[in-house]
Amino acid sequence: MWSRTVFGDELRAELGTPRHPRRLGSSPRSRVWRVELPGARAVVKQLVDGPEADDRYAREVTGLRLAARAATPVAPALLATDPAARVLVLEHLEHRPPPEDWTVAYAAALARLHATTGPADAGVLPRWIGPDRADVDSFLALAATLRVRVAAGVAEELDALVARLGRASGHALLHGDPCPGNDLHTSIGTRFVDFEQASLGSGLMELAYLRIGFPTCWCVTAAPAPLLERAENAYLGAWHAATGAEFGDAELRDGLADACVGWLLRGDALVERARREGADHLARVPHRDWKWGTVTARQRLVHRLGVVARTTAGHPALGGVGGLTSAMRDQALARWPALRPVPTKRP
Repeated sequence: MWSRTVFGDELRAELGTPRHPRRLGSSPRSRVWRVELPGARAVVKQLVDGPEADDRYAREVTGLRLAARAATPVAPALLATDPAARVLVLEHLEHRPPPEDWTVAYAAALARLHATTGPADAGVLPRWIGPDRADVDSFLALAATLRVRVAAGVAEELDALVARLGRASGHALLHGDPCPGNDLHTSIGTRFVDFEQASLGSGLMELAYLRIGFPTCWCVTAAPAPLLERAENAYLGAWHAATGAEFGDAELRDGLADACVGWLLRGDALVERARREGADHLARVPHRDWKWGTVTARQRLVHRLGVVARTTAGHPALGGVGGLTSAMRDQALARWPALRPVPTKRP
């Protein structure tokens, strides 16, 4: 509910008195309004009480301030904050329906976002955290439930993957949830909002969203191969322009393969954020399906299995995983023949 406590005296003294507050859609973790301030529209966001609310607020404020370094803006300007009330006041940006090739501009903006931080920023945000041994065990148990034999060496490949992701280098500013809906497509470019999960790590973990189908998101899409190639090239070009650095061919291949496998292992990426703790969601999939956003859990799983099978086929460190995921996908489709592919277009 809008009240004077949302936009307190200090904010009013700094920005003026807000008028005509209009509630906007948001996650259950926040309340968001569009308001009229003297001279301009703005967006007011308040993080509600709940687990880790203070941490999420601190991450969002820090992420927005770091993102503001970009030469070409990649996020709305942060106009003011009220930490006691967990309120942010942001520049209002008018979202337009994105074009069919929206992932190209999205990927370039994502690279510019990632490039705003570097080694000197170590510690200003938490490090990105990948899957762990429990995720590996759950995934291998799923293979057994699907009656797919796990070849010798696959468990060791997955253990080595978890270790690589745990020590992955990189100081990129990661959005944490760069989903359709957390991107604004405006007349002046793509901007990202909702930095509550911001962290530092390898940008390839979020570039992989384009391949694996936006794993933390309500909206899953599978870009056609030519569009995916354009988008990934746009990311690489924007990264080079912003940093002067380039990814080597092997570094890019191996990093994207590791990232895709990592997202596949994360069973909590089959459910919305509020349900991600305390349950083995991979163990639930063989017994029941459920819908989240545009697709079901089984659709997400089969899509990710296919992406990983293609990305790791013949890979020197993940070849066994490639064979396993290909067989698991085949078995899943035989068990659930009515499953449809995930959409190729954003809703």
